[in-house]
Amino acid sequence: MNDVSDAFMISKLLLVEDNESNRDMLSRRLVRRGFEVVTAADGESAIRIIREAKPDLVLMDMSLPGINGWDATRIIKSSSETSAIPVVALTAHAMTSDREEAFAAGCNGFETKPIEMDKLLATIDGLLARKRGPNADA
Repeated sequence: MNDVSDAFMISKLLLVEDNESNRDMLSRRLVRRGFEVVTAADGESAIRIIREAKPDLVLMDMSLPGINGWDATRIIKSSSETSAIPVVALTAHAMTSDREEAFAAGCNGFETKPIEMDKLLATIDGLLARKRGPNADA
């Protein structure tokens, strides 16, 4: 946080990750960076939490039990109350076709695992700035 206005712009992130150690590690790193983090371990929980908690952005693992990340993203993006929430795909699938599939499902960003924290933070910051609009800092 660089100035007083940043203190009023704490962003709420939903981290959807079925691997408990990955979820815990990434959640702690994001909290240390000043984000409020809510977590879910599967697609069904993610959809419910998004509707209830209205996060500013979703970090979505694509390989989830039950409803996978691609289908959960499609559901999120098909609802008028949640469609504007940016979704970043988090996946070990690094092929071009995986990236294309994530964007086709409605993802706004794509990061491969293992997560490069600086790259992820730049993606989050860019999507949140775009969501807030050009006059958000004015």
